[in-house]
Amino acid sequence: MTQKRAHVIDLDRCSGCDSCIVACKFENSVSLGHYWNRVLAVGPTGEYPDIEMYWLPVACQQCENAPCIPVCPTGASYRDTDNDVVLIDKEKCIGCSFCLYACPYGVRQLNEDQGVMEKCTLCNHLTAKSDGVANIHDTFDPDHAIPPCVHNCTTGARYFGDLNDPASGASVALAEAKAAGRGTFTLTDKNNAQPATVYILSEHIAKWKELI
Repeated sequence: MTQKRAHVIDLDRCSGCDSCIVACKFENSVSLGHYWNRVLAVGPTGEYPDIEMYWLPVACQQCENAPCIPVCPTGASYRDTDNDVVLIDKEKCIGCSFCLYACPYGVRQLNEDQGVMEKCTLCNHLTAKSDGVANIHDTFDPDHAIPPCVHNCTTGARYFGDLNDPASGASVALAEAKAAGRGTFTLTDKNNAQPATVYILSEHIAKWKELI
């Protein structure tokens, strides 16, 4: 079965602390002023005392029908043949920005110094062989590795794994949320991109909105 690797993010837990942004920049040496992961404030909306707000982390959505791939003239945007993760081959990238304009979610950036496009890779250099089940030990285990943004989330809001594997951390979190009657959402998909990233948000916290 084809893998469907993605983040699942519990917005009930997200505090907007930006630790995921810091972890991502540190692990991937993301240059100053550039972000592979952003955390957006949605709200506040409503009128006192009925005010609601939540934080929305946004990175590459690992779309099933990723529009960034077919527009790439050099084949630099591609899927990993082993785990189906959408990646960028910087050796082939010419920095034309076609993929940037094709992305519905604005999650690709041009690294001006290198002349290549960049984005979240689900830290595929660490997680390529991982089953998405978090390693509880201090030592790194590639068979159970999770991205640093997940590992360093201070509130435990982020999960990673293959959504087609019911045992992965992402699948377990999603199944528990659905069983509890909590809302699950994906970003607006006007171009049939079919984003894989799933957000969990309970109605008593806020009604789902988005800024993308």
